[in-house]
Amino acid sequence: MPSWVPRWDDVPPALLEFWTERHLCMLTTLRPDGRPHLVPVGVALDLEQQCAWVITRGGSRKAANLRDAGPGALVSAGAVDGGRWSTLEGRARVTEDPAEIERACDRYASRYRTPQPNPERVAIRIEIDRFLASAGLLARA
Repeated sequence: MPSWVPRWDDVPPALLEFWTERHLCMLTTLRPDGRPHLVPVGVALDLEQQCAWVITRGGSRKAANLRDAGPGALVSAGAVDGGRWSTLEGRARVTEDPAEIERACDRYASRYRTPQPNPERVAIRIEIDRFLASAGLLARA
């Protein structure tokens, strides 16, 4: 299975394009008993901070799973578009920091749409360890 470990100054152009196109993603977190919890989300890359962001409600199951697991909880998120697909893997944490939530919302808006105000909003920051993808997305220009 083709994979790519992030070198943020050298993201394959097709992979970057895929992760900036509007695709619904699926995020997997682990429940305290180890069972996977898979939910639809928007995932937005942040090349400047070298991470990915998800916005959600603070009381969501995915946020609870990450809080229960503690900093560095393992996650994966993926999207598919016909024969093109990509999954990112990494470690995540929930943040309630207003500046980080604003950053996550800005990144989300750049890929999807401006999110509606939500006083319960938190952000999930994913430190990406690697990308898996269909071969065409990892090709060099």
